[in-house]
Amino acid sequence: MNFVLPSENVYSKVDGILKLAVMAVGGQGGGVLASWIEATARAQGYACQTTSVAGVAQRTGSTIYYIEMAPQSGNAPVFALAPSAGDVDVMLAAEMMEVGRAVMRGFVTPDRTTLIGSTHRALAVSEKTMPGDGIAHAPEVQAAAELAAQRLILADMDRLATDQGSVISASLFGALAGSEALPFPRAAYEEAIRASGKGVEASLRAFDAGYTAARDGIAAPERQAKSAPRKITGPAEYMREWEALLARVHALPEPVQAMAEAGLAKVVDFQDCAYGAQYLDHLATVLRADSADRNYALGGVAAKYIANAMAYDDIIRVADLKTRATRTARIDAEMDKTDSHVLHLTEYFHPRAEEIAGLLPAGIGARTQANPARMARLDKWFGKGRRLRTDSVRAFVMLHILGGLKGYRLRTYRHQLEVAHLDAWLKACAAPEQYELRIELFKNRRLIKGYSDTHARGLSKFERVMEMVPLLQGRPDAAEWMVRLREAALQDPEGKALDGAIKTVKSFV
Repeated sequence: MNFVLPSENVYSKVDGILKLAVMAVGGQGGGVLASWIEATARAQGYACQTTSVAGVAQRTGSTIYYIEMAPQSGNAPVFALAPSAGDVDVMLAAEMMEVGRAVMRGFVTPDRTTLIGSTHRALAVSEKTMPGDGIAHAPEVQAAAELAAQRLILADMDRLATDQGSVISASLFGALAGSEALPFPRAAYEEAIRASGKGVEASLRAFDAGYTAARDGIAAPERQAKSAPRKITGPAEYMREWEALLARVHALPEPVQAMAEAGLAKVVDFQDCAYGAQYLDHLATVLRADSADRNYALGGVAAKYIANAMAYDDIIRVADLKTRATRTARIDAEMDKTDSHVLHLTEYFHPRAEEIAGLLPAGIGARTQANPARMARLDKWFGKGRRLRTDSVRAFVMLHILGGLKGYRLRTYRHQLEVAHLDAWLKACAAPEQYELRIELFKNRRLIKGYSDTHARGLSKFERVMEMVPLLQGRPDAAEWMVRLREAALQDPEGKALDGAIKTVKSFV
């Protein structure tokens, strides 16, 4: 995406002090960008000062780099240490929500500010920890920026940089040069990059991409979507079982087939083809209560959430996912790892005593969980969590062996609990006569996700929402109220919104 609002207020000469701010988060090179700007200004005969107000890295907060510059006049200028609202000439934001943060803090004003930002997202911790979809709405941020800035330049600066093998600081630096918001020639900016002596060629390519985006409105080329279907391979015996399951999927009603095939692949990947056959049996039971005149909406929803329920996150699955070759390849690509790099990878495990008991054989696990002294002992042993360096042979092999216990999984206490929970949920979804309410009961499964404490909180909310079914059945707006209960449960981890919604439903009786 690329968006430019033109302006006639481009600096051709400077009277007084020019004020720039850079808002970036950990790993985006905000300090490098600020140093390049300062080096360019000093090389062009300007007095310059750079300060920073450090935030917390890893996206819990942003660091503000503040640069003031003025032409050398014989008298030493007095520079401020931090930006003030309504007093910033150029704002560079290394991510879309940083654009919004700059606008909210008053650093962007329509009478003077050139705002240069990247449209990509690096999700904040608050967005990631929301039980539901907590992602902020980027178009609303863009609309606010259009109103707040005198001149607005937006593009996916991160993609422009990574496509050239560099980082976003270089493309933002190029966009700053292309905006002509500072009275320096392009060559001066490029010389600052060369003088840094690190990753020069890649940085110059990214600089050029950002410069072009700012000057000509050329966006980064769209990456081709990966539309090729996943190829399933395996021993001939297993492939015959898989093909037989696919034949069952292709015999289902057409509106359900795509989701059923995706669900089947997930369940088989989780366990095996026999487990996939159980998945299709459950789905067939639901479809017997569905019909073509409703376009099999119930079956389509059930196909998704039954698969999610059957592919639960136990210790075996977590260990399996963390040691897959595809994950290692993805991390290497994201970190731009080469043969000359050493990558240390630390996994953090914090299983509760319940997860350890769930890994035991069903009978032993049930007796262990029923014994407070044994559970306290497990919590003492495992409650503090473990950090495992999976770039080491010992930790990797341990997790790889643990992740390979699929054949044992069906005998564990956790699986026994999950089967009982699945059966109870399917019965609850089939009980109401109202078709729309049944659909919403299947969708309630999205409340349960994750591992350890996250799973426990989600399960608690799920049970509280499902307890409201008897109070809602028979009401013409039962489905609508079930949606409200679920959305309230997804609003906050503490469940305060859900408490209020439940009180409202109880007031009906």
